[in-house]
Amino acid sequence: MADFMNTDYSNNTGGDYDALPAGNYEMIINNAKEDATKNGAETLQIDLLVRNDLDKVADLAETNGKFHNRHIFVDNWKRKATNQYDLDGFQYILQAAGVPENTPLHTVDDFIKLINGAAVRVFVKQEDNTYNGTTTTVNRVAPWNFEVTQFPQVQHTYKDRKNAPTAGNSAPSPAANTSNPFANTGDSVDISEDDLPF
Repeated sequence: MADFMNTDYSNNTGGDYDALPAGNYEMIINNAKEDATKNGAETLQIDLLVRNDLDKVADLAETNGKFHNRHIFVDNWKRKATNQYDLDGFQYILQAAGVPENTPLHTVDDFIKLINGAAVRVFVKQEDNTYNGTTTTVNRVAPWNFEVTQFPQVQHTYKDRKNAPTAGNSAPSPAANTSNPFANTGDSVDISEDDLPF
């Protein structure tokens, strides 16, 4: 019987989970969801994923080239005084995601569906964060630091395709194209108005 494997720890690097260096990154909105703390504070959290299809772009050598597949989480907290999100901040994210002007959104779920999977460019900054007497460096992305991607042809490859975003307006990854029966066939697909997210 053949061995399943031999242990070899020479490639174990221990994972670098320090804050990303400040700079412009091309990202995918990997996931957006509402969440709440144990105390009831509500947030709409956006999981940004550094694209791995731009490693050869010279201007991104120090950002995407070194830190692809890393995540940054952006929390948009409901205001205590109004129990509402900062909708002005959401406008920057929608514009960066390529959502057409005057698109009506009736619920937070509409917002989530429109941005999920979209390619965006963001400016990531570093800040000191003190919690329980310990100060660490963390990443922050303000809503006004979301911009339209400079690379709309997305070829990002997901490590785990089943966890890839399923909505949004960005192009699917190559892994998704292999299972698309209509890819490059010239066949049209009938979609009703009710199926559109906008």
